[in-house]
Amino acid sequence: MLEHGGSGAAYGETGLVDTVPPFLSEAAAPAPRLRIGLLNNMPDTALVQTERQFRRLIGPEVELRFFSLASVPRGPLARAHLDRFYAPHTALPTAGLDALVITGSEPKAARLDAEPYYADFTAVVDWAAQATTSTLFSCLAAHAAVLHLDGIERRPLPAKHSGVYPCAASQPHPLLSGMAPVMPVPHSRWNDLPEGELAAKGYTVLRRSEAVGVDLFVREGASLMVFLQGHPEYEIDTLAREYRRDIGRFLEGSRDTCPGIPENYYSDDAIERLETFAELARIKRALSLHADFPDMAATPPRPAAWQDGAARLFRNWLSLVAANRALRATAEAVA
Repeated sequence: MLEHGGSGAAYGETGLVDTVPPFLSEAAAPAPRLRIGLLNNMPDTALVQTERQFRRLIGPEVELRFFSLASVPRGPLARAHLDRFYAPHTALPTAGLDALVITGSEPKAARLDAEPYYADFTAVVDWAAQATTSTLFSCLAAHAAVLHLDGIERRPLPAKHSGVYPCAASQPHPLLSGMAPVMPVPHSRWNDLPEGELAAKGYTVLRRSEAVGVDLFVREGASLMVFLQGHPEYEIDTLAREYRRDIGRFLEGSRDTCPGIPENYYSDDAIERLETFAELARIKRALSLHADFPDMAATPPRPAAWQDGAARLFRNWLSLVAANRALRATAEAVA
């Protein structure tokens, strides 16, 4: 199996722990290595990139194990990779995990509960809600989870949110420990969750954006459930690759409108070049034009200002996982 890890504050099932030694502190006695699962549902073209992104954030001190849903459609190359490095989702209950990360998958059906993998996905959510100390849901997985847990339906946006947006903390929480009040976060989505419905069902919104709405929210319970509508795991070129893909889909006719340039992401010179190409694409809509799309050297993104905050968020999350594991072990020892 592939492996990886992280560090921060502490949170128990009943609230914030007042004093917990920092995760993997040099002064602390060695603790058992955390074991985190990644249920990777991303499309074939993003499967390995997603592994790399979450490996980087979770870090080398933590054992990272990979799992997949057999009901997510796969091509032969991706299936061969999964067969070599991944376990099926049915192996989750016996994997000895402390926590789980679940990614989304590009939707094929009009409704999430009509996706071919939805029954398997919801079974994993129900198991994780009781068996893990925490589960983190990324983007579409967050949408599918709140639909299953509380019947909250996502709403289609008039245009895709694509770019890097300032997201402001709405209240203190150990997940945000040591972070600035406003942090940049990449978003890339066609749908949104209404904040009012989340609050009515007992979710706590921790960070939001004036431009794109809710960014980060949690649900307390036997397992702390963490939901991200954004993509703090993205690498510097991820939005650029997605934009190029979306341009290609427009040129080949599989999408009706020319995609907007990711906001707050490119340099001014890059925006000028990309706007020139987009205007040409609207006038001369032909797949052959895709070969003339400006490359990364000609259209560089700005520096990835979100990555330090993303690393801190995951260190804080891993600290909560470690603290909650210790609390559970203590409770089981005295039971």
